[in-house]
Amino acid sequence: MVYRRESVFGFFKGMAFPLASIAVYNSVVFGVFSNIRRFLGQHHCGEPEASPHHSLSDLLLASMVAGVVSVGLGGPVDLIKIRLQMQTQPFQEASLGWKSRAVAFGEQPAYQGPVHCIATIVRSEGLSGLYRGASAMLLRDVPGYCLYFIPYVFLTEWITPEARAGPSPCTMLLAGGVAGAISWGTATPMDVVKSRLQADGVYLNKYKGVLDCISQSYQQEGLKVFFRGITVNAVRGFPTSAAMFLGYELSLQALRGDHSVTSP
Repeated sequence: MVYRRESVFGFFKGMAFPLASIAVYNSVVFGVFSNIRRFLGQHHCGEPEASPHHSLSDLLLASMVAGVVSVGLGGPVDLIKIRLQMQTQPFQEASLGWKSRAVAFGEQPAYQGPVHCIATIVRSEGLSGLYRGASAMLLRDVPGYCLYFIPYVFLTEWITPEARAGPSPCTMLLAGGVAGAISWGTATPMDVVKSRLQADGVYLNKYKGVLDCISQSYQQEGLKVFFRGITVNAVRGFPTSAAMFLGYELSLQALRGDHSVTSP
């Protein structure tokens, strides 16, 4: 349906803004996790260089902080992406409660691009409008990053032989891919809620908050609605996360001029 209505370009709708910000976003998230983990290791060991083995509590805390930071940076990016991607959705159900800014009934785009989308949201809802769905995103990303970084760390330590100073590229790819599939698969329920909250409000406000969105979605579509797209998320999570961890590890290795990077 997407291809028939919009050709191949429809699959890349809303990509410009995330593409422009993804490098900063990932560098900050990975940097926050890595530095907090290193700080906690130094605090416990009392040494300039932290031990390569960290407790689960250290990994949990570092992952949770990274998840909170990711919402602050990624909330507006996700919102713009969702709004632009959802513009082809039919609005026939929204026959009541049209907002005054709705230009026309049907499928006329509400936004002409990412900049126009940001300006429209800020003008009508203020800066807080850019963080619509942030509470759901927080509930998705905090546990999501715990199930992202922690499996990666443990898998690399488990797969890497004791004789090696650090994980091989194949180990990074495998551990990163598995961690990404686990993280995105388990994050799907809250991702559904987040996406619905962020798509809400273009023409009509349907949900009052996270709990109301969960309640309405369950009443109308049952429990299965919260697992809609789980296969796509898990399949996408493997190659993207594998490439991301490999790129991060090899970049650190190149910048430091060593060949024994063992931590993200």
